[in-house]
Amino acid sequence: MPFHDFAAYATRTLDDATIAELPRHYRGKVRDNYDLADGRRVIIASDRLSAFDRILCTVPFKGQLLTQTARFWFEETAHICRNHVLDYPDPNVLLCRRLDILPVEIVVRGYLAGTTGTSILTLYRNGQRAMYGMSLPDGLRDNERLPHPIITPTSKEFDGGHDEPLSPAEIFERKLLTTAQWEELSTTALALFAHGQKLAQERGLILADTKYEFGIDPDGNIVLADEIHTPDSSRYWKQSSYEQRFAGGERPESFDKDFVRAWVAERCDPYRDAIPEIPRNLVLGTSAVYAEAFETITGQSFEPDLEGATVLDRIRDRLRPLFGSG
Repeated sequence: MPFHDFAAYATRTLDDATIAELPRHYRGKVRDNYDLADGRRVIIASDRLSAFDRILCTVPFKGQLLTQTARFWFEETAHICRNHVLDYPDPNVLLCRRLDILPVEIVVRGYLAGTTGTSILTLYRNGQRAMYGMSLPDGLRDNERLPHPIITPTSKEFDGGHDEPLSPAEIFERKLLTTAQWEELSTTALALFAHGQKLAQERGLILADTKYEFGIDPDGNIVLADEIHTPDSSRYWKQSSYEQRFAGGERPESFDKDFVRAWVAERCDPYRDAIPEIPRNLVLGTSAVYAEAFETITGQSFEPDLEGATVLDRIRDRLRPLFGSG
């Protein structure tokens, strides 16, 4: 039976995954990372929800749901490209190979959608037609399917800066990637996206867009990193209601954090203003969305791991064998 009683665990969230016994801690927007001396990396997915380059709130079970959704996709796409996964010592934790992360995020879009400053819908609404080294025609409507998927790369800012749109020419001029790297990343990203869209369609979903991060392993291979096709890195819509809502000019039913972003964006300038407190019912509803997305995508029932007094206590106990690995 699916587990959806999130209200009972509204305060059981992982906001901070600091573990002093693990070396070289780097705190990202959502994940806490630790680099071990033997070349492995520990990545702990917190329950922080990030958008507009800032933290909006914490969502119960989000870290577990994201990690397990990514696990499904890493295994599902292993035939397309290498990934960095070694093991899963906890439902929130990924043990992986440490990579030199490439400084470009590869965003693949199949629809004119988005709410952030770098999304093609935001730029299109502002009158731009030339973007990311390409041109879009006049007359497109919000959330309309594009003639074919496009790649809209952005800079990968490692120190909290804002990601910026890039064109292939700018990538080469700034020596962010070589021509060969760009060609391999583009081909791989489009193949991953096509596979993701196909499987999503079989599950009654539309994978509207997604982002990928890649790195270089010690042997010089390009390897898929971070996460893949999760509700944090991707925009999912429900296929059954898309056509009707699109015809009526309504936002598609979302299977991701987009409705939280939209709620915030309707109430402030999320890049400059203080973020209003996210209502409890919206936070719990977000948990339900992540769980429903996980179950729909994977065909598995969500089973929350409730061991330990807190989520962090549970993770610390399971990572204890790695203590002293600095």
